[in-house]
Amino acid sequence: MPEGHTIHRLAARHAALFAGDKVQAASPQGRFAEGAARLGGTVLESTEAYGKHLLHHHAGELTLHVHLGLYGKVTDGPGEPPPPVGQIRLRLTSDAYWLDLRGPTACEVLTPPEVAALRARLGPDPLRGDADPERAYARIRRSATPLAALLLDQSVVAGTGLIFVTEALFRAGLPPLLPGRELTPAGWAELWADLVELMTVAARHGRIDTVRDAHLPAAMGRPPRVDRHGGEVYVYRRPGAPCHVCGTKVSRGELVGRHLYWCATCQAG
Repeated sequence: MPEGHTIHRLAARHAALFAGDKVQAASPQGRFAEGAARLGGTVLESTEAYGKHLLHHHAGELTLHVHLGLYGKVTDGPGEPPPPVGQIRLRLTSDAYWLDLRGPTACEVLTPPEVAALRARLGPDPLRGDADPERAYARIRRSATPLAALLLDQSVVAGTGLIFVTEALFRAGLPPLLPGRELTPAGWAELWADLVELMTVAARHGRIDTVRDAHLPAAMGRPPRVDRHGGEVYVYRRPGAPCHVCGTKVSRGELVGRHLYWCATCQAG
């Protein structure tokens, strides 16, 4: 599932392609025909990302809400769109560009109260200027739930997925199973600031790199990481490999149905 930085990049791109233009909407697959009919012929006024949720705000107080989930994919291009191939849930077109959406978990038209309700159930997004990290910490400091599970909960922090969570916890030297209520205010401030930095860099470059300069391949004389997710990381999907900092073999476990990775030495707490 794409993490929040990918959705922010999509929101920026869609604004660059379509904002201020009248768009036509269709659902070649047919599953979004009613929603497409409501959006067709409206002006796309703005776009935004909130966590892993993509929002297109159209004239007439209509908002297209998309959550890509595990299988969703967006493609776009200039000029006339290609003939529809496969299960295209939504196709948007303007005079200059086209966009196709396939396989999303959510694709729906929301009213302003429904958009407000969506925002209300999400935690602060580290990539948004209006984020209030203390709202997240108010949940964390009262909870006995493992810190990694809390950070993966989108109602606590929005946009963080397994890569950002495991890597930020490693960089902070915090064990992933640490009960949330044991995280100090100073520890949370440091962790939040690092999430903001890591996600901002990822949104800028389109890949997740979490390794500090001293531990990059060139500095350590090691081969670069080869993985479909790209980017240099400390522990994510490196079970059994030596920690770049201390050499301890990276551990792997399970938490809330997800693989978890950590260094037992660097994250001893």
